[in-house]
Amino acid sequence: MKPSAMTLTALALSAGIGLWGILDPRGLGTGAAAIVAAQFESLGWFIMLTASGMLLAAIYLAVSPFGSVRLGPEESRPDFSTPSWIAMLFAAGMGVGLLFYGAAEPLTHFATLSAHYPPSRAAGLALFVTYVNWGLHAWAIYGMVGLAIGFFGFRRGRPLLLSASVEDSFGTARWTRTLGWLFDLMAIVAIAVGLAGSLAMGVFQIQAGLARLLGLAPSPQLTGAVFVAVCLGFAIPLRRELGDGMARLSNIAMILSIGLLLYLLIMGPTSYLMNAMVTGFGRYLFNVLKAGFATAEFLEDDVVGWFKGWTLNYMIWWLAWSPFVGVFIARISRGRTIREFLFGVILAPTLFSVIWFGVFGGLGFYDSLRIEGALAAVTTENLDATTFALLERFPLSALTSGASIVAAFLFVVTSVVSAAFVLAMFATGGAENPPVRLRLTWGAVLAALGLAMVLVGDVTLVRSVIALSAIVFIFIAPILVLCLLRALRREARG
Repeated sequence: MKPSAMTLTALALSAGIGLWGILDPRGLGTGAAAIVAAQFESLGWFIMLTASGMLLAAIYLAVSPFGSVRLGPEESRPDFSTPSWIAMLFAAGMGVGLLFYGAAEPLTHFATLSAHYPPSRAAGLALFVTYVNWGLHAWAIYGMVGLAIGFFGFRRGRPLLLSASVEDSFGTARWTRTLGWLFDLMAIVAIAVGLAGSLAMGVFQIQAGLARLLGLAPSPQLTGAVFVAVCLGFAIPLRRELGDGMARLSNIAMILSIGLLLYLLIMGPTSYLMNAMVTGFGRYLFNVLKAGFATAEFLEDDVVGWFKGWTLNYMIWWLAWSPFVGVFIARISRGRTIREFLFGVILAPTLFSVIWFGVFGGLGFYDSLRIEGALAAVTTENLDATTFALLERFPLSALTSGASIVAAFLFVVTSVVSAAFVLAMFATGGAENPPVRLRLTWGAVLAALGLAMVLVGDVTLVRSVIALSAIVFIFIAPILVLCLLRALRREARG
């Protein structure tokens, strides 16, 4: 199959970023950070408005008569069971990030907020902000992009591409073809760069766990060994059918994560954790919509910088991943109704995130408020090691750390497999089952970009590179939603 102009352009852009990162990793990271900081300064309000608009649109569609519309012909039914479906979309959408940030993020927020509030108040706000960053807004972005792709793909018979929404809604004039081409091109670049950043974070997490578990000092050799192991790990499932490989690996990763969660909840200060979780969830439930319109602009400079470095960065991160996760969850959601799709995609992962951060963050706060606060010191020194430092405080730490390493490995592998599959779909014009050779080619591209991100070395700078690749999606995502709403109303009128 002859590569398309879009595929060649995307490969050239991705290769250019990868080459820059390999030759000058620090320059790539600092350059991206400077550009992103300028964009956050001027467009922070629009980023939050976009994220909140996606959530409000999802709520409207879920409760409206449109919720009964099926993604596909009326007689179609889902290809996967609901548990496997949720496990796959969750593994593709967040996976390793929860293991990486479970205790580290709430403790980082706590350190900033403690300078402005009493410790107990700061802990509650830190958990709330973590829920805002990982909850309904994130999954609404994924859900609405995925819904637009799935609707036009399975209901309207279009390719599973972002361009399908524009061309179906406004015809195939030259301007719509050009706009659609740009949408697909930017989606490929955002997927490749965003996934590469996640791959690097997974390598950092696995390396930190192995170093603590085996008593080794972190080193370039250990980092390289972990990186090679991850690349070998995703090469095998890329050769298999999507449902066969992904469902099995995702289920194993989710079982390990749930087992780890339950173990800490039972062995830890259970009553304290449940109180923190219930209180935090209540605060989140009744304030989440209001928080989606906050920009922290009128607060102290350090708080504004903290907000931009975390919440704004996360919203851009979810937008960067939205083409990848959107296409992937659309691909595995044929036959579900819009209501079922949105409830499953948005509510189930959000509830799991609430429980996950409630337990891991709650243990971090318990250490900071009632013991000696050693975990906070670990977070300040080495963000990657926070989860493993937490596990070392409990019995069977070698077993739980090993399970966490395996889960992180599987989450990274499933994310790369999903992304390579989606990139191959884009390269073939939306084919639902792209050739194995093309999947492996994109797997190699992701590995090269991932190496560049690993060489950047700093998690904050890696996140800036991801954000840079996705700035344009704060404009693309609303257009996709408007096309979806227009198409639904047109179908309702017959």
